[in-house]
Amino acid sequence: MLDGKSALITGGTSGIGLAAAKLLRSSGARVAIAGREQDALERARKIIGGDVLTLQTDVLCRDALGKMASGVRYAFGALDIFFANAGVAYVTPLATTSEAQYDALMDTNVRSVFFSIQAVTPFMREGGSIILNTAWLNQVGVPGRAILSASKAAVRSFARTLSAELLDRRIRVNAVSPGLIETPILRGVGQSEHPGQTESEFRDYLAGASKLIPTAGAVGARLSLRPQFRRGSMRLQNLGDILPRECGRSPSAL
Repeated sequence: MLDGKSALITGGTSGIGLAAAKLLRSSGARVAIAGREQDALERARKIIGGDVLTLQTDVLCRDALGKMASGVRYAFGALDIFFANAGVAYVTPLATTSEAQYDALMDTNVRSVFFSIQAVTPFMREGGSIILNTAWLNQVGVPGRAILSASKAAVRSFARTLSAELLDRRIRVNAVSPGLIETPILRGVGQSEHPGQTESEFRDYLAGASKLIPTAGAVGARLSLRPQFRRGSMRLQNLGDILPRECGRSPSAL
């Protein structure tokens, strides 16, 4: 389905990014993944396949984003699909959140997304596809998630504004909005208001929160190149509380 197409995924070493990389490669695309840790990139390479391009990248550094873009351009010539997936998530209670915590979350989830798009669009093909990973939190209010929710709402806005800006090149910019999925980021430090919770309590939390999000298919539903032209849209996703080990879903129309 994607034979001859090229794709870049930031945050591609685990979770949704890794699953998307596997899906795109199995659909015939040439795939590049970017991540911070070389060890994680090597593990992902073995999972995805030996021909995947791995790029050690700090998305907070504009020079590093430039090197990432140059590496992809040198290897692929041009880019068809960009999945801006890198991000962080942790609780930020109003009473206790520091300025450093605010800056770290917004810089990673908002600033890096904008400048990664800026880095890759010069060599994206006409008719290409940019997919932004937002979250269900941009739609609802959850205590302790004010900054994370705001960051994801900003990314949702990027899909609208940048799709208009790139319209003359027919580059689509759309967003996916996943529900709660058990990935390494969800298990990360600072994720839970109750860090001492048991496995059973954690499962109950996932099950309860996931009821807030309507089911709407899989992340792969935005990662394709079909004749239909859609831009600035967001697809709500409830993928369940555990990301499938094998992405047994085919890309569908944007």
